[in-house]
Amino acid sequence: MSSFIAPALAGLGTGAGLIVAIGPQNAYVLRQGLRRNGIVAVVLVCVLSDIALIATGVAGMGALAGRFPALLEAVRWGGAAFLVAYATVAARRALRPAALAAADAPDPTRAGVVLTAVALTWLNPHVYLDTMVLIGSVAATKGDPGRWAFAAGAMLASVLWFTLLGLGARALSGVLGRPTVWRLVDGLIAVQMLVVAAGLLLTG
Repeated sequence: MSSFIAPALAGLGTGAGLIVAIGPQNAYVLRQGLRRNGIVAVVLVCVLSDIALIATGVAGMGALAGRFPALLEAVRWGGAAFLVAYATVAARRALRPAALAAADAPDPTRAGVVLTAVALTWLNPHVYLDTMVLIGSVAATKGDPGRWAFAAGAMLASVLWFTLLGLGARALSGVLGRPTVWRLVDGLIAVQMLVVAAGLLLTG
């Protein structure tokens, strides 16, 4: 039992340290939670994506990605372009009252909410580096079956964090749903998206 618990706790700590860091994915989960719009679907997208990526990395695909940097390069440019576009929309909502009023309306479709969550997750190269490469590499040092215990801990960190962030934001939506708060949230999201996009372009 201890041979499972120790690596699982190590995976939980490593996963939490990587996932909790503020980023575009977390910002979107927070926003949709505050809006009470499709948050369960968004949380599921984030959690299931992390589980799939962690499992793939632990299974050895992280090393494969390292051998083909062109894959991450393509994702880097595509992700940066998407983040700049999303930041522009968020900044427009924050700076223009008319855009803010329009943002208070429900999203057109549940599919749009889910697709945005998918894009923010899978078009961010940091997701691959954190889950597949970093977690996969550390897990490889644990041997068998320790590496899968480590992976289980990292997966649990994702489940706990996104559930807490999304449902916690939904519970606080009544308190934080004022227009002024929304302008601040969208302004912070715009800045965060631009910072991440710049980091992607400058570190290539």
